[in-house]
Amino acid sequence: MNPLRLLFTFLTLAGLATAMAEDSFRIYSASRTTSQLWIVEAKSNANGLTLEVVEKLDLGFAGSTIVSHPEKPLVYVSVPSGKPGQAPGAVIHLDREGEDRITTVNFNHGYSYLSLDRANHFLLGCAYGGGQVDVYELDADGVPAKRVAFLDEGRKNAHCVLPSIDNSFVYIPYVKDTNALFQYQFDPESGALTALEPKNANPPEGSGPRHMAYHPTLPFVYFSNEQNLGVSVYRKLKSGQLEMVQICDAVGPDESKEGVSSSDIVITPDGKYLFAGIRGHKRDFDRISRYRIKSDGQVELLGLTPTDPIPWGFALSPEGKFLVVTAFKGASLNVYRLVGEGGLENVATMPWEPNISDVVTRKE
Repeated sequence: MNPLRLLFTFLTLAGLATAMAEDSFRIYSASRTTSQLWIVEAKSNANGLTLEVVEKLDLGFAGSTIVSHPEKPLVYVSVPSGKPGQAPGAVIHLDREGEDRITTVNFNHGYSYLSLDRANHFLLGCAYGGGQVDVYELDADGVPAKRVAFLDEGRKNAHCVLPSIDNSFVYIPYVKDTNALFQYQFDPESGALTALEPKNANPPEGSGPRHMAYHPTLPFVYFSNEQNLGVSVYRKLKSGQLEMVQICDAVGPDESKEGVSSSDIVITPDGKYLFAGIRGHKRDFDRISRYRIKSDGQVELLGLTPTDPIPWGFALSPEGKFLVVTAFKGASLNVYRLVGEGGLENVATMPWEPNISDVVTRKE
């Protein structure tokens, strides 16, 4: 073979191998059924993606809610509900083996959502049943130490708590009859939360904002509307107040919303596309709604992609090239490649246990 052609072939294969290695990542989800943390490796290959269970780690409790530390090799897990002061949780040290791998934690509540502030100094959790919010200071190892802030607004159904990108504000959406969107100033030094005035951004009746995602560069916040089956778009003002600018329905006015609700929401790292889940609890209508984010921050519905029953947890791969979706009732893990202009191509499906909801990904 011509030496130049040989060199070109070698460089091409090396580049392909490097690209596939860069696209590989790990997936973490907690099972309520077996009280285990599933660790799945997603390996990129010429034909798409393969999924392989690396480990099932015994947690000792029926966890579901999960978040990953963006800098340290840590994953945090909690139960979705529990007795005050006795809700089990854990910090999983991914770089350790044996007995030191799991640090057990007693949280003040079980949580529907966990997040870290943007400086990774605090862990925040909101309780669905009672609507409480707890903020924990993290020690030098990233383990929750003491609770430094607590909110109890006397409302149920808090479903998400997430600091703003500038780490100055925190927003907490409430679903169902509570239907609220509370706004707080966040102190990144102490973890304190102070209500803005007005405290409630007053989402439209019947929308039920559930989970949220921030645009990476524009001052906009996006919510999956649990009851309205769409996405709401809010502009974040300099004061921290949220100003609603759009509701984009995922279904037409003639489509029944009975027995159906929205779930998770993610935005691609480039801020161009948004994906949200629709769960067919009582009828066959399980979908991934796909949106284009326009230059003015508003969204345009691109279409609906069918998926396995009850798409619950969403996570993008670390490079933003794949969308990971858990099927709560379908007992499967699905991975979609982002293609074209906001399209999704299913490249891998793996059966696992039912009732797995939340999911995170990490580059290992």
